Amino acid sequence: MKKSLYFLWIVFLIPLLAISNENNPPAGSYKLIIEGFDWGPAVNKIILNLDQPTKEISAADFEVFVNRSSQDGEIPAAQTSGKRTVVYSYISDEKGNRVAEGNHATLVLAVSPVAPIGSPIQYLRMGNRGGNVWIDYAVTVMDTKSGKIWNEEAGRILPIVDDFDLTGKFTHGNVTLPYAAFTPKGLTAKAPLIIWLHGGGEGGDDPTIPLLGNKSFNYASPEIQTLFGQGAYVLVPQAPTFWMQAAEGMTRGQTNDIYNEALFALFQDFVAKNPNIDPTRIYVGGCSNGGYMSLKLILEHPDYFAAGYISALAYNNEFVTDAMVQKIKNVPMWFVHSKDDMTTKPDETVVPLFDRLKKAGAKNVHFSYYDNVTDITGFYGGDDFRYPGHWSWIYSHANVARKDLDGSPVMLEGRPVTIMEWMAGQKKRK
Repeated sequence: MKKSLYFLWIVFLIPLLAISNENNPPAGSYKLIIEGFDWGPAVNKIILNLDQPTKEISAADFEVFVNRSSQDGEIPAAQTSGKRTVVYSYISDEKGNRVAEGNHATLVLAVSPVAPIGSPIQYLRMGNRGGNVWIDYAVTVMDTKSGKIWNEEAGRILPIVDDFDLTGKFTHGNVTLPYAAFTPKGLTAKAPLIIWLHGGGEGGDDPTIPLLGNKSFNYASPEIQTLFGQGAYVLVPQAPTFWMQAAEGMTRGQTNDIYNEALFALFQDFVAKNPNIDPTRIYVGGCSNGGYMSLKLILEHPDYFAAGYISALAYNNEFVTDAMVQKIKNVPMWFVHSKDDMTTKPDETVVPLFDRLKKAGAKNVHFSYYDNVTDITGFYGGDDFRYPGHWSWIYSHANVARKDLDGSPVMLEGRPVTIMEWMAGQKKRK
């Protein structure tokens, strides 16, 4: 039976209001800060508008309740409403930056991969496919001392995602592809281009979904950008449906998909319109569906890309001919996969393909192969916490993949490197 947290909250609130003030305080407004984590996005901060300048605030004085709903599909009852835990608070400006005195307070909320109540995105079944979509995320904050409430959303802040241009659209034939694009600031020389292709659950017409659905925005983070000198362009296209869609049904390589021609045309158009992109340093990667498409494009255009970085590859090895292997063996590639991936089974995809590439003489192809996908932060159990085995892209986005199939570190110019450090060192011969 569903618990009515809101009923309990109302019962608790009414006497507090009566004690604190004969007239109910007017409702206040708030902003949400939504950040991407290894498991997906979560609301991890709430910025409250205060009535007057304040110097101190206590987290213990606040209660936060959430209601999650969607017109696109049914959210499991246990995930529709609940109470968020406030772990810290501070006086801030309207963007959540800490100040000594101000008209705003920021509440820091607990987040967890096993607490879906924190997410403003939900995976829903829609028609014959599933996908991640934004949902209605209604918040009510209560000051238990004064009885004041905040229940009017005044905006959202999406760190790093807000640095992307989210308005891109490219049409080729009868296919229109939305895309997000990040441009590094202050360039005085040409910069590389990092292309990321999302998984099957991030299709649609809102590029924030592939950016936040599995943390691909992180390629624009300062930590990764600094590895590429003055920075790198980041291009994140979005499939209207899913990259592996064929004229009939879904392909794993046995037949052509409907998107690769338009997608490659988008790459060419984007590079042409951004003359500061170094055409010798264009990198393509993706996960699952996007891993399929990355390999497909490398197979079709092996001379175009300086390197590929592919996780949870969904292109079946049986549909890669020996001639195809010969065609791509000199393209630098780094594969990431987990042994317990039951969605893109490694023995049917990456394991035999990697072996064939090595036997064909590929000298700059690497494979980070994990037993499981675990908590790399250590906050939720470390190696004892396991994500679904399909989620191996976590190791790529966080730039922690660093070992080859035999367990040895991947080396570049005599030093061990991570997957992004390695990629930054790849350059196509002119």
